[in-house]
Amino acid sequence: MILLLNDMQASHSIATKPSAATSNQAWLSSARWDILFIISPAFISSVVALAFRNEFASMQSVPLWAWVCLVLLVDVAHVYATLFRTYFHSNALEKNKGLLLAVPALCWVVGSLLYSLGELFFWRVLAYLAVFHFIRQQYGFVVLYSRKDPPAFNKLRWLDCACVYMATIYPMLFWHTHMPRNFSWFVSGDFIETMPGMCADVSGIIYGAVGLAYIAKEISLFRTTGFFNVPRNLLIIGTASSWWIGIVMLNSDMAFTMTNVLSHGIPYMALVWLYHRTAQGSAGVSPSPGSAGAPPASRSRAPLLKMQTRVLSNVFLFVVFLAVLAYLEEGFWDGLIWREHLQFFMPFSILPTINDSAILAILVPLLALPQSTHYVLDGFIWRVKDKKSVWTA
Repeated sequence: MILLLNDMQASHSIATKPSAATSNQAWLSSARWDILFIISPAFISSVVALAFRNEFASMQSVPLWAWVCLVLLVDVAHVYATLFRTYFHSNALEKNKGLLLAVPALCWVVGSLLYSLGELFFWRVLAYLAVFHFIRQQYGFVVLYSRKDPPAFNKLRWLDCACVYMATIYPMLFWHTHMPRNFSWFVSGDFIETMPGMCADVSGIIYGAVGLAYIAKEISLFRTTGFFNVPRNLLIIGTASSWWIGIVMLNSDMAFTMTNVLSHGIPYMALVWLYHRTAQGSAGVSPSPGSAGAPPASRSRAPLLKMQTRVLSNVFLFVVFLAVLAYLEEGFWDGLIWREHLQFFMPFSILPTINDSAILAILVPLLALPQSTHYVLDGFIWRVKDKKSVWTA
């Protein structure tokens, strides 16, 4: 998720009204809810990775059960949560129809061109786009959790952003300068392998300096204002620990997958769910889409609105809906391309394996279209001013 919140008022679009006891903290919903769904995944995955580090190190690859739980049900599934902010949101679709049609078409065309130049060109560009997307999500949460800071914090807000950026950029540079690793982002060799070690050394020094400056800033401002931002600090600590443990400390595919996927996918799905639940609760008493008092355009969109409302009204339906789409996508990947988990994707085992390079140049970017579209659109879909407004490009 790339939260490009240039206007700090955008934070009100997903925040529920806090209680008096927590009014000084910028929780998105409540302390319990935020810690459970936004903050804890990074900490829990880090603790589990450390606790089972020896077992994970002995695994040659991620076992099927873990792949289903982590990759299919979280990493792939969270991509489809974007649908509820875009193609399944009738107002957003109507207001941004040109963008929503152009982005997947452009991603498919560019992806096909890259793949035709070489398979690795495609996967490398997609991998770096994904990394940018993952980093920007953490930055976006920092911005959201800083929205209630006292005025004294504003002049040093850049340090918050610098800290979360270095907490993610340094591990990536370490990865690039310590090849080969026992894990990859998408496919083996998708990252550049010729980066000089000095890049990681210099960034490590900068990371340490920024971290110390951030700690000094927090201590100083706490002494002068008496305010300590709990969610922001927990988020930064969780980000730093999960990226460090999953990429720098441990050299394990299982550890990297767990820390990388859980700390990103679960908060994203939770954010989409929270935004729409909050928006529905504050939508007022306007005419229902199918009622006589509703505008004709609204009535024509009634089936889409009803589907969206039904799925988002029940967390179980929401999760199952995303899981079904993820299963279908990965089924086609496995049946046509990878053929690694056919025991789990038996209905797709009858599909032919595609080896023709010309067909692959069209097919692979098409199968990857949910991911590439998700990465690009996420730079737009959180540009909102209040709960009743719709994002605009």
